[in-house]
Order: sequence, then C-alpha cells, then structure tokens
Amino acid sequence: MSTHEPPTDRDGSPAPTGADSPTRSAVVSAPGTAPDADAGSGTAPDAEPDSDLGATAGVAASAVAAASASASADSGSDAGAGAGAAAGDEDGGGGGRRWSRDLLWIGAVCVVVLLLVNAFAVRPFAVPSGSMEGTLEPGDRVLVNQLAYAFGGHPQRGDVVVFDGIGSFLPYRDEPSGVKRLLTEAGLAPAGDTVYVKRVIGLGGDRITCCGTDGRLRVNGVPLDESAYLFPGDAPSAVPFDIVVPDGKLWVMGDHRSASRDSRDHLGEPGGGAVPEDKVIGRADWVMFPLGRATSLDRPAAFAAIEGTGGHGEQR
Repeated sequence: MSTHEPPTDRDGSPAPTGADSPTRSAVVSAPGTAPDADAGSGTAPDAEPDSDLGATAGVAASAVAAASASASADSGSDAGAGAGAAAGDEDGGGGGRRWSRDLLWIGAVCVVVLLLVNAFAVRPFAVPSGSMEGTLEPGDRVLVNQLAYAFGGHPQRGDVVVFDGIGSFLPYRDEPSGVKRLLTEAGLAPAGDTVYVKRVIGLGGDRITCCGTDGRLRVNGVPLDESAYLFPGDAPSAVPFDIVVPDGKLWVMGDHRSASRDSRDHLGEPGGGAVPEDKVIGRADWVMFPLGRATSLDRPAAFAAIEGTGGHGEQR
C-alpha cells in the first residue's frame, strides 16, 4: 500500500499514489463421510441339525456365511479407506483456501489501521522546495505528528509545522468541498499546493521586530540566536518589519530566508501573514527518508530564552 505524500510547499507538485482495496472470498467445504465397515457383514444361524444331511448343510451354510461376512468386511474396509482419502484431500484444499482467506483478512485490517493512523496520528509529507534548507532538503519525506497539539496542546516557538495556507498565505483560495477535504485528511487524496512547512517564530500576542543593531530578530525585545538552523550565509530577514501577532495565530518563517515565501510576504494581505492555529495539520517530528538523513526535528534550545517574556503563548 502506498500513502499519498502531498507537497509541503507550493513550489513543488504533488505526486499522489493510490491503493487498491483487497477483496475477500469465503469457501465452504463439505468433507465426505466414511461408510460403516460393518454394514455389509452377516452371521450364521445357530440351528440344531436333525440328520447327517442336515448337519452337512448346516456346516456348508456356516462356511458360506463366513465367506460372505469376510468379503463384506473387506469391501467395507476398502470403501472406508477410499472415503477417508477423499475426505483428506478435501480437507487439504479447504485448509489452503482458508489460509488465503485469512491472509486477505489480515491485509484488510492492515489497510484500515494504516488509514486510521494516516488520518489521525502520523502522516507523511514530501518536501519539494528549498525554503527550509538546511533543516529540510528537497526530496525529504517527513512524518508529521497530528496528535502533537491535540487535547488542548498548542504550537510552540521553534516548532516546525505543516499547515494549510488557505486563508493566510492563500487568502483568496476557496476551501475544498467537504468530500475532498475528508479524502485529503484521510490521506486518500493529495493536499495539492496549499500545504506549507515553516518554523514557528512567534505566537499570538508576541511582538516580533527585524532587525536590531546586531542583525537579529527580536521576540518581545529578546534577541533570537538562529545560528542553529538558519541557512548558512542568510540574514534573519532582508525585509524590516515590526508586527504583533494576533491572538490564535502564528508567525512562521522558513529556515532558508532568502528562498522562503513566508509570513513576511503577506504582511499587506488579510491576516497580515499570520497563520491561524486551527490550520496547522501537525508538527514535523522526523525526517524518515532518505535513510542517510533520517533524524528527529527537535525544538532549538535558543527559543528557551524567550520563554516567560509575555505574549499570548505564555498565558496558556
């Protein structure tokens, strides 16, 4: 089975794959029944002879009866053996068909489990562009934890998130129909070019400015050291800005700032470039492919310096 891996930035193109649903067959077998080996046997009567002739006839009758009984027993044994062999053949064929049926059931259960995991727990995405270099490279496959913010959780500064850009990065794009949305969320249809991957820089209520005399971004007045993830040679931003993130939204930026269209590019549009939290699909926690780049995506330690500085994120 293959799972759709929609692109996580609009610079790429999706390459959906599909999965055929397995079929199930049932076989009912009726094994043969061996006849009773004693059914054709007979016994001689216990008659008392009145004369020599009668005695001779009685002995002959007894001999004939014994021979008949022996022949019937032999015939019954042969018939029983033949029936047993036929029943054994039928049982062997039925066992093979039952094994095939069990395999189909196992395959169907695996498909259902994978669909449930893909829809509600962990979902793979492909990275088609270089907007997150050198954290994520084009061609990387990332696993997105869709339960990271469930049950009252919220994105945190420094998280790498995958989100739907409709209404923020794509303010004029219509929402997909209910059926298409359901198929997309279940992983049965590609998400298309509306899905992005970026790093969370600020939460609702945070004031983010660029840039100070030291060339760094400031979050609530605290300079942010981005050397651990910023693409080598890139400045934090070539575009100056001073923004207060609206409540319930996120300020997100790519790690390869000179090649990323992020919140900075949508300052003059509805929403001001901030992404609603309810548009976040999940947190990218692992790079799973290629195997040589497999790693976990941990939150950089530099963001700990901003904790407790205020903003809506500190009041949760």
